[in-house]
Amino acid sequence: MRTVKAVAWSFIGIRKNSEYEQDQGRLNPFHIIGVALVGVALFVGALVLLVRWVVAP
Repeated sequence: MRTVKAVAWSFIGIRKNSEYEQDQGRLNPFHIIGVALVGVALFVGALVLLVRWVVAP
């Protein structure tokens, strides 16, 4: 869950420097990349669905 929280805060762009430094030592870079890819896929999927809903006749 800590990795998901760190990636979510990074997407938003709001992050304390002290929390960032703590996460550098605790989190696995491969987990961060995996969670980020899933987050990006969900975000893009949500945008595609929103556009289809708005443009639908």
